Amino acid sequence: MRRLLAEYVGTALLVAAVVGSGIMATRLSPDDIGLQLLQNSIATGAVLLALILVLQPVSAAFNPVVTLADVATGGTGWREAGPLALSQVAGGISGAILANLMFELEAVSISGTERSGVHLWLGEVVATAGLVLMIFGLLRSGRDQHIPYAVAAWIAAAYWFTSSTSFANPAVTLGRIFSDTFAGIAPGDVAMFLTMQVLGGVIGLVLAVALFPLEEESHA
Repeated sequence: MRRLLAEYVGTALLVAAVVGSGIMATRLSPDDIGLQLLQNSIATGAVLLALILVLQPVSAAFNPVVTLADVATGGTGWREAGPLALSQVAGGISGAILANLMFELEAVSISGTERSGVHLWLGEVVATAGLVLMIFGLLRSGRDQHIPYAVAAWIAAAYWFTSSTSFANPAVTLGRIFSDTFAGIAPGDVAMFLTMQVLGGVIGLVLAVALFPLEEESHA
């Protein structure tokens, strides 16, 4: 239950920060999209760092793809994965609703922001592959204390160098449906984003295993 609560709260606060900072950015800098993205990326990277640092001793994936990768490497059991992923998705939706309410918007407003195209899908593969590589590369090389900093830096940077602005998380993607604001995504575009995130997760995990073999694997 502690893990489920940590995943729910962490994902909710992450999405609240993503959506809330997007709303604030459009209000503070209505005519400068680049500045809006800068404000959004700084807030997201900062809150990711804080949340992982605080919740890592309990559970701090906040991402179904990361949870599945952890299952594949034996860190989490299959029976735990489903409830954890559901907690993450519920947290993501709750976080979007919370952000809407904080800025005096309708609690739920379905996004109309279209995000479709091969270039965006490729961006999601790159963003998610890099995220999973950061996490599991550090885990497998015994440097897990650096994960909060690496993840925060990667996501903040990927906002800028990936065409999709780095959703890289199915729970966050689903949550962003429920806010018709700067950070939203139209429901019809979600399926391909989720597919590309899973593909990116597989690529990232394969790279992590290839680059950082465990001792028992290197002797196999």
